[in-house]
Parts: sequence; structure tokens; C-alpha cells
Amino acid sequence: MPRYKLLIEYDGGPFVGWQRQEQKRSVQGVLESALARFCLSPSAVMAAGRTDAGVHALGQVAHFDTLSEYSNETVRDALNFHLKPHPVSVVTAERVHERFHARFSATGRQYLYRITNRRAPPVLERGKTWWVAAPVVLDADAMQAAARELLGHHDFTTFRAKGCQAKSPMKTLDRLEITRVGEEIQVVAAARSFLHHQVRNMVGTLKLVGEGKWTPDQVRQALQARKREAGGATAPAEGLYLTGVSYEKAAS
Repeated sequence: MPRYKLLIEYDGGPFVGWQRQEQKRSVQGVLESALARFCLSPSAVMAAGRTDAGVHALGQVAHFDTLSEYSNETVRDALNFHLKPHPVSVVTAERVHERFHARFSATGRQYLYRITNRRAPPVLERGKTWWVAAPVVLDADAMQAAARELLGHHDFTTFRAKGCQAKSPMKTLDRLEITRVGEEIQVVAAARSFLHHQVRNMVGTLKLVGEGKWTPDQVRQALQARKREAGGATAPAEGLYLTGVSYEKAAS
């Protein structure tokens, strides 16, 4: 049975998240509906990660099986035709080996979190960034110094959502970089996998450092506390983007 790998981007604003839910609009739901109209056979679309309500994607990866074989271009274009008017786009489609799995074959995931730090509220970027209004001027260098305390293999219970279903809070954070680009603070995080709300909880804590309310040492102490109450507030969903999923070459 042919299997296809999809690279997808979407605006998470109108959706309850990736995962299919009864009577609610999800990214998975509209993709599966488009797929059913395209190939006339129901098929589940499996993703590399289940993004929450309001979270966006520039590099989500998913796969599905179908009874017939199509060209990659036909899959991409047909799905995009049937996805209209939803803010979801299949950027590429690729025939892959049946052993490929969008979630279980993944070796890494990367996220971007965007903070607009200015007095005026964003208009064109509304719903796409976290607005932190001036006169607060976030110190990106201080945030970067604090981010170094989180790199490596740790118990990330402090940055884990209360309802997280992961079996273990142990994760290895490979990259956490904070830079300022004009009026925007960009946070890039990379790991093999993340706990539920881990990136948003880390960003919410690092914002306290950027404001001068916390020091890098307090971030280290919060990590070591291993309790959610020790960390900062959860950053809003609209600033978060899944930007990429990596695989071994043999996997795809």
C-alpha cells in the first residue's frame, strides 16, 4: 500500500489543534477530509507532533496510506485544492517506504517562538506572535545566558504541563537560542522530542529574565526544583511555530 510523506504549514488560529476532535475543527480533521475527497477512501493522517490550539506550523510532517499510487505533484496539488478555504497548505508530498512513520521515525524537532516587543500592538501579525508591550524592553542577552542553564539532559518537570502524558520528564534539550531581530525576540528550541507545553513554559520563564525580574541562577534553581509551580507562566500559544522535523536519510 503506497505511503506518502507530507510537509505541511498551517495557521493554528482557527483550529483546536492538530488532533481530530468530534464536532470541532482540527488540522488533522480537515486534512483527512481533503484526502477522502481526493482518493475516495478514508485514511488516517499521522503527524510528527500534535500541536495545540493556536500553535502554527511551518514544517509539520505527516504521512498517510492510500490504495492507489499517484505522482508526488498530484498528491500535493489535489490535497491543496480540497483543503480550500482552510489555512493549511501541503508544501511537498513524497512517496516513502512503508516503514516510514512521521512520528516514530523522527530524530528531532525544532520550534520557533516569536515575541513582539514594542509599544504598539501588532496588526498584520496579530495571532502570530506574543505581544510584550514597551516600556518593557526584553534583554535578549540575559535571556540567552539563562537559556544555557536548560541545555542538556534534565528532568524538565518544572516546564511540563500538568496534564502531560509523557512517561518520563527526562528530555535532552539540544538547542535553545534567543536573539533580537529589531522589535522581535526569537527563541529557537531543538530536541529529539518535547514535553507538553515545554517550549511555552521555558519561554514564559525566560521572559522573566528578559524583564530583569529573574536571574539565570533562578532559572537553574527552578529547573532543579522539579515542580511546575517553580517556573514562570505559560507563554501564549500564538507565538509558537513547529518549524521542522528531522529524520535519518534511510527513514524516508
